[in-house]
Amino acid sequence: MHKTNWKSRRPGRRGQRQNPWFRQHGSNERCNTGAQQSPQDSGHSDEEAPSTSSSTAGSSSVPDLPGYYFDPEKNRYFRLLPGHNNCNPLTKESIQQKEMEHKRLQLLEEEDKQKKKIARMGFNASSLIQKSKLGFLNVTSYCRLAHELRVSCMQRKKVQIHSSDPSALANDRFNLILADTNSDRLFTVNDVRVGGSKYGIISLRGLKPPTFRVHMHENLYFTNRKVNSVCWASLNHLDSHILLCLMGIAETPGCATLLPASLFVNSHPGDRPGMLCSFRIPGAWSCAWSLNIQANNCFSTGLSRWVLVTNVVTGHRLSFGTSSDVLAQQFALMAPLLFNGCRSGEIFAIDLRCRNQGKGWKATRLFHDSAVTSVQILQEEQCLMASDMAGTIKLWDLRTTKCIRQYEGHVNEYAHLPLHVHEEEGIVVAVGQDCYTRIWSLHDAHLLRTIPSPHPTSRTNVPSVAFSSRLGGFQGAPGLLMAVQQDLYCFSYS
Repeated sequence: MHKTNWKSRRPGRRGQRQNPWFRQHGSNERCNTGAQQSPQDSGHSDEEAPSTSSSTAGSSSVPDLPGYYFDPEKNRYFRLLPGHNNCNPLTKESIQQKEMEHKRLQLLEEEDKQKKKIARMGFNASSLIQKSKLGFLNVTSYCRLAHELRVSCMQRKKVQIHSSDPSALANDRFNLILADTNSDRLFTVNDVRVGGSKYGIISLRGLKPPTFRVHMHENLYFTNRKVNSVCWASLNHLDSHILLCLMGIAETPGCATLLPASLFVNSHPGDRPGMLCSFRIPGAWSCAWSLNIQANNCFSTGLSRWVLVTNVVTGHRLSFGTSSDVLAQQFALMAPLLFNGCRSGEIFAIDLRCRNQGKGWKATRLFHDSAVTSVQILQEEQCLMASDMAGTIKLWDLRTTKCIRQYEGHVNEYAHLPLHVHEEEGIVVAVGQDCYTRIWSLHDAHLLRTIPSPHPTSRTNVPSVAFSSRLGGFQGAPGLLMAVQQDLYCFSYS
């Protein structure tokens, strides 16, 4: 009886010993699969979407072995070595970086070769005109699809930055860029190598093909503190000032500083740049300037468990207690509301008429599953778009508090990344933590284009972008500005 059972189990043991997936060679430094892969499983697709996952090696039919990495080109496993030794050639980080760099170079090569791209299948320039003439497209749909087609055909050009002060063109890495309402000025924050930040203003009036030249004003300002948040402020006139939230350092507390934009331009001692003031607001994560008449001359700051609304002229301040850190803010233009996005994933609106009395100041409440990093109110103020640290981008209907659309493909794990919505062109722009700039259709969430970074990808080298329908002023053309490391690039409509 026992002999029969032993024989019945014997083939299973032999099969397990001869299973090629578990066969090890030598000193376990590498393992051969011993099995032939089909042509469908052995290679990578060139059109695969960018990803930060380190498990993309090989196909889904190849099992994951703990402590080993499968190389699809050599068709074998390699042992992963500990990452604390810098001499080790195989670590998860190095493999992931190699895969990301290979994919970036591949996409850059495709973008340089392919002059005419298609944002949607079946919609090129000739078919779009033909369908419009046949009456298959109304004017609104034709304009939207034409914008999408031109966005897909934007070509990358390096921008030449000129300045009368050579120190302004020092090799300091761009941290962020922010265009004003008319898109003829660009506020820049650069990380200084010795520590701290340098900020100034670039004039975009010369941003025209084929030269793409811009001028950086010579007045630059330095700070040894980190710039947490920036926005344009309209105190004397439209975008007359810049509002900066600075982190505290050592015994110096954090503050919100209001700088006149003319301070960066005027170089004569007799010039009067305008009002310059600073407010002691420690630990501000976000800021926003109000263009609402019911909160005139006011700005808000999002702190840890607090929201402060400050009147610049009178110094009067309103405070609202929250249950989480406020990472994103925006004022509504028509309604007296201030929208806030929190680390807890909650989005709520403050009714500014309540004057922090009672409990009824929360007008709207929405919820994400991760920390909210950006909130954008659409023009009609019936919808709000928000992004979070899980890479989720949602369009919310403020009347029903329901999510009506979700935009797939954004990559974020822990970074405070902005979101750009442009209703005139009908597009949404966001830069992921994988350093890819993605452009979606606002209308139906279709991913129109994925732009790789011109420089090697790094978590500390995420590009900063600014899109405008009139780059360089009212006579400018639509396009995208991208700042990465020490360089500035322009993707303009052709």
